[in-house]
Amino acid sequence: MRTRDTDKEKLVISEAIKLMVEDGFQGFSMNKLAKACHISVATLYIYYKDKDDLIRKIGKDIGYEFFSNTLKDFSPTMSFRDGLRKQWENRAAFALEYTNEVICFEIIRHSPHGEEILQTIVIDFKEKMSQFFTNAINNNELIELPIEVFWSIAYGPLYTLLRFHSEGKSMAGKPFVFSDEIMYAAFELVLKALTPVNHGNE
Repeated sequence: MRTRDTDKEKLVISEAIKLMVEDGFQGFSMNKLAKACHISVATLYIYYKDKDDLIRKIGKDIGYEFFSNTLKDFSPTMSFRDGLRKQWENRAAFALEYTNEVICFEIIRHSPHGEEILQTIVIDFKEKMSQFFTNAINNNELIELPIEVFWSIAYGPLYTLLRFHSEGKSMAGKPFVFSDEIMYAAFELVLKALTPVNHGNE
């Protein structure tokens, strides 16, 4: 039995992510991956049972890293302002450093493997974010609203800015580069929209 080569396995993962970003879920194949890595298809099956096994591993690995980084220096007991700000900073830092991985994860998340992957990696994340959301409402730091609406308003602007950055331009085609200044300006507007009018005046 042939042994696993750690460096070669890292190359396989790296090239698989690139190919999935370039060709999408449907366009990705083990034959293309083997060619990109300059190895035989048979070598790939030393590491993975089949294509689905490889995709699930990539999805779980990226997802675990993303959710772990999102919770770095974050506590659900933080004030709403501090906690949401930390979430923005962590999410932006990860997206800017691991652009291809983030795109790849989104592709996999919307694939037939997406639900299975999420169920195995988001338990701790969902619990802490739910506690943060509930605490903020109970402390009158966040208006009462459905969690889906909250998520859209709280993070939608950040991901729109990050998408502009990855594309290098805004909707009007104007060159765009993400910056802390732009991020914090958007953050303050989001915070204003989500904070009860009477907060701090009781």
